[in-house]
Amino acid sequence: MSRLHAYQPYYDAIIVGGRCAGASTAKLLARAGAKVLLIDRQGYGTDRISTHALMRAGVLQLHRWGLLSRIVDAGTPPVRRTTLHYGNEVIPIDIKPDQGVDFLCAPRRITLDRLLVDAAREAGADVRHDASLVGLCRQADGRVCGAEIRQNGGMTATVKSAIVIGADGRQSFVARLVEAQPYIKSRYRSSAVYGYFSKVDYQGFHWFYQRDRAAGAIPTNNGQHCVFACVPPEEFSGRFKEDIGRGFLQTIAESSPELRDKMDNAKLGSRFFAFAGMPGYFRQSHGPGWALVGDAGYYKDPLTAHGITDALRDAELLSLAILQGTDRALALYQATRDALSMRLFELTDAIASFRWDLDTIKSLHIQLQAEMKLECDHLAAIPEPELQAA
Repeated sequence: MSRLHAYQPYYDAIIVGGRCAGASTAKLLARAGAKVLLIDRQGYGTDRISTHALMRAGVLQLHRWGLLSRIVDAGTPPVRRTTLHYGNEVIPIDIKPDQGVDFLCAPRRITLDRLLVDAAREAGADVRHDASLVGLCRQADGRVCGAEIRQNGGMTATVKSAIVIGADGRQSFVARLVEAQPYIKSRYRSSAVYGYFSKVDYQGFHWFYQRDRAAGAIPTNNGQHCVFACVPPEEFSGRFKEDIGRGFLQTIAESSPELRDKMDNAKLGSRFFAFAGMPGYFRQSHGPGWALVGDAGYYKDPLTAHGITDALRDAELLSLAILQGTDRALALYQATRDALSMRLFELTDAIASFRWDLDTIKSLHIQLQAEMKLECDHLAAIPEPELQAA
């Protein structure tokens, strides 16, 4: 019998997308006793474009879920200092203990996503890779009540559920099927090129800012740094199209001569990855029998490196709403997400605009830190038994 025929006839939740948001939601729901199906059209542990860096709220969530030690054991270096470079001004910030967390980290997605999927499976979720959503099932009143799923190379199965959750990223198929519309959009976006380098002589996170330029060196797994170079989108094609490596080093030099000098001894261990940028948005993220989480429902520019933290946070908020079992709880999920996100979204848009001088970007970062503290306090106030219910 093929794996296709092993689907249960009914699940409490079907989650489409097995990355940070989807796998975390699956883990939390399954641990609370829900019958969960998690599907992803790609294979287990595949890589994806990412900034990698986790802010304190994201690290706090992994700690409270009992997964942070696994991240470190997988070779992810703890980060106990982040350094901001504004032109020639250098501001080191030590990571002080708070809420049981005394370091940050930046795991590769092939590490983080695998661990989250493993945790979902251990909690009891039915996890299927190489399985794609084909369509949604609906009741006579239009309420979503299941999904049509095709295993790669196999037949299509109809699987019923109380709710279908789209955790399938910016181009969410679930969002298209339910016609979830954006109600807020950003004005700006940044464009970036990055690669993975060994022998980068930096400890901790380093972020560099010059007028119309930004760069960073983020320590991740296997002794490598994710080094990125960022420009306004109108410069992206002309700078990187002909020779991406040359454009990358030129942008690094303009962002930080110090970082450019270190790149002479660094060794590129990957190809270069390019992201031309995409406007941010808030989408309608709940409706009769469906919900969206992660980038499917809310996305902001990656220049502030907050996307993974957003995904983990919203997985918690959505899981708690689903466990309450009402449409009103789902509406509260979206309202809470928006309240926690709106100022972060606005500040990120201002940073991505590149319409700042060095004094202004410092002020924006101070405001960003204050908002992240509020976010962390909100998550820390969620009783742990709710997150880890058996």
